[in-house]
Amino acid sequence: MNVTFSATSREDAHALVEIRVAAMRESLERIGRFDPGRAREGFLASFEPAFCRFILVDEVRAGLVQVEPEADHLLLNHFYIAPAYQGQGVGAIVLRTILADAQSRDISVRLKALRDSDSNRFYQRHGFTKTGESEWDIYYVREPVREPGATQ
Repeated sequence: MNVTFSATSREDAHALVEIRVAAMRESLERIGRFDPGRAREGFLASFEPAFCRFILVDEVRAGLVQVEPEADHLLLNHFYIAPAYQGQGVGAIVLRTILADAQSRDISVRLKALRDSDSNRFYQRHGFTKTGESEWDIYYVREPVREPGATQ
């Protein structure tokens, strides 16, 4: 399996929304909040083509990731894997790439995940710790790994 990335543009918005809706459908249905229109609007409100990439598996669009550099952390704002590619390690490969980038900068990665989504276990398995909650989301951070005795 070859996982790579390709740039996105405003013209890709429809394709990106379709990936997001498909990836989140089960989790949103579980909590009674599946609404494709709301999912579309939520994505478009924070879509930044400069920071968003298609996730390609063997040159096929299998997901999307949007990582925004902030002053002291990377914000993992969107991260969706199409259902046909879930459970195959694609997300772990992508997340390791993001974490390696943050580690090289010595900064944390922050994100939010939908409450009751399987993604919560995924992030916890990859070293994220819960920092807060809202009605629909759980907030996480993963700090860079520092050597014992290292100064910040």
